[in-house]
Amino acid sequence: MPNAARSGRNDKRQMKSAARLFAVQALFQMEASGDALEDVQAEFETHRLGAEIDGDTYAEGNIDLFRALLHEAVNHQAKIDQMTDRALVAKWPIDRIDPTIRALFRAAGAELLTQDTPPKVVISEFVDVAKAFFPEGREAKFVNAVLDHMAREARPDAFT
Repeated sequence: MPNAARSGRNDKRQMKSAARLFAVQALFQMEASGDALEDVQAEFETHRLGAEIDGDTYAEGNIDLFRALLHEAVNHQAKIDQMTDRALVAKWPIDRIDPTIRALFRAAGAELLTQDTPPKVVISEFVDVAKAFFPEGREAKFVNAVLDHMAREARPDAFT
């Protein structure tokens, strides 16, 4: 599990950050396993958020944000995937993207479409999630560019 989910203190910001990371993991798991949203959500809430695993205690995560991102990513998946496709280079459809990054785009897209979080905060937070999964790679820059495009499409008034 990426270090971003490990708990040191559980202030509101850290709990929201952990919820975003857990949402990406849950969306990835749903896609990889084919498990239903309700089953994956229950597993995360019971066995991961705030759990101690192999001597590490993981952040509790903001349960409301975690649930909202999961449900809204599923409910708006077609719209989010279309926004993502428009942000990607031609001939590079979303199904060719790494599944972890695809899950990240879906969680971030859900937050951009349904939450009041400022778009620049959403971008920054999910770039940090990308860095947690890909600490050595250039994926964070890629995620930043795609999310910036998605945010400008979803919330253009925030950029005027």
